[in-house]
Amino acid sequence: MKSEMEELFADLCHVPRLVSRRSGFRPALDVHRTDDPPQITVVLELAGIDPDEVDVAVVDGVLVVRGRRRRPAGEHRLYQHIEIDYGNFERRVQLNEAVDSDAASASYENGLLSIHLPLTRKPSASVRVPIQSPEEA
Repeated sequence: MKSEMEELFADLCHVPRLVSRRSGFRPALDVHRTDDPPQITVVLELAGIDPDEVDVAVVDGVLVVRGRRRRPAGEHRLYQHIEIDYGNFERRVQLNEAVDSDAASASYENGLLSIHLPLTRKPSASVRVPIQSPEEA
């Protein structure tokens, strides 16, 4: 956490980094709740990532999404500009309401991973959430 805060301040101030850049990256995400149906939806921006390289789980009231974006293999590339982050990632989202992990679903389309977590009155045990491709939906 400390290194992420130092990195954030270095980026904001355009000051040389005091710490080395963290490995991997932090994909952007949105979280929203709906009443009809009652659920929490988390959408992550995961362009260029194979859904088979992503693991989604709900553990103790926290949604955990982790995976890896691999750099394309190529011979003797001489990069002139690099902005796309590669490597491992992990995002954790504290769920402030009880969700039914067994009824959770996830889909990946156009580079966006959408995770749907139906609300429940009782918390569920830890469960792995499968990801469906558009062809399976």
